[in-house]
Amino acid sequence: MAPTPSGRGSTRVHVVSDVHGNARDLARAGDGADALICLGDLVLFLDYADHSRGIFPDLFGEENADHLVELRTARRFEEARAFGARLWATVGTDRAAAIESAVRRQYAELFAAFPTPTYATYGNVDMPPLWAQYAGPGTTVLDGERIEIGGRTFGFVGGGLRTPMRTPYEIGDEEYAAKIEAVGEVDVLCTHIPPEVPELVYDTVARRFERGSRALLDAIRRTRPRYALFGHVHQPLVRRMRIGATECVNVGHFAGTGRPWALEW
Repeated sequence: MAPTPSGRGSTRVHVVSDVHGNARDLARAGDGADALICLGDLVLFLDYADHSRGIFPDLFGEENADHLVELRTARRFEEARAFGARLWATVGTDRAAAIESAVRRQYAELFAAFPTPTYATYGNVDMPPLWAQYAGPGTTVLDGERIEIGGRTFGFVGGGLRTPMRTPYEIGDEEYAAKIEAVGEVDVLCTHIPPEVPELVYDTVARRFERGSRALLDAIRRTRPRYALFGHVHQPLVRRMRIGATECVNVGHFAGTGRPWALEW
């Protein structure tokens, strides 16, 4: 961990989530902090606020991106998959290879922007097998693991639960619960997805409930961490609430705000 900046007798950590390609602001996200924590979703596949940005519009154009967003927002997931399949059939190349090539370009830029030290875990749209190739010596990747920062214990659980969206790093409820169990009792519990609480999982712009974790909610009630930090839901109904002794905080849609959430003690 970096030395505490002179003149400040405390530890300050900046936390980001849902970076979605925002390398410019990510390069400044650790300014003034002793460490940066990233809760995943580095990749930008499709920007729901600006349909011209992301892997999908780069390949298929903004008009097709408009239509895909329209279908997904209406929860017409089968139609969205069929529409996407028709587009991919026109590419004339291997879909997985095309996506991986685009993701690699994004990862090269984003991992280079991480300050030292950074502690990161995966989001549901990330591709974990690639991270080891891009994470430099100043970046520690954690999933189902814990680490100490400034005398406090931080636990990390990455990824999301399975949904009709079928994003790259979705896992089963039992596997996710096992990672929560492996972390155990910590001061700060860091995850990509929120606990399964209606106010925390409802996205007011997408107009749908995202998947939260019941196992995470149970662990918060049982182990009572000081904080539970997460992202995933870009425009939540509630960004912050207490569950018993725990302050639950959606640290924000970093791609849209460009601002980290700060924790100081």
